[in-house]
Amino acid sequence: MSSNDTDGFAPIQGDPMTDEEVEAYLRDHGVGVLALADEGRAYGVPISFGYDGDRVYFVFLRGETSQKERFAETTTRATLTTFDVSGRYEWESVVVSGTIREADDDEWDALVSAMEANAWFPSLFSESEPMRGIAGWVLDVETATGLRNRP
Repeated sequence: MSSNDTDGFAPIQGDPMTDEEVEAYLRDHGVGVLALADEGRAYGVPISFGYDGDRVYFVFLRGETSQKERFAETTTRATLTTFDVSGRYEWESVVVSGTIREADDDEWDALVSAMEANAWFPSLFSESEPMRGIAGWVLDVETATGLRNRP
């Protein structure tokens, strides 16, 4: 097989999702991996999210040493990846990119509503780290694309 021969990979290449399918997927899946960066250092973190059609919302639980918050403050463009794998050749994934920023005070109602609609909360409070509170963060969606493979 030559390096340009992709026929052998046809079962795993996937097909693009429509904009409507991407939108529905984001509303139905409230957990993913948020990729942040700081001067060439990458940080990917599993995270729960809410989605309202234009923005992805997150809640960061502020510990005394929040690496997530520190990276978010220096990231100019963030990426959220959410995916589901049902079998060897059956999977779906959506990648969202845009600017990330701390939520404004007037965005909290929208944040709470979106989080309640589809976020998943494994645990609100860490038992091992003292908390300083919570912070709302917003990813303003610039691009959202999806792929899926269903045999």
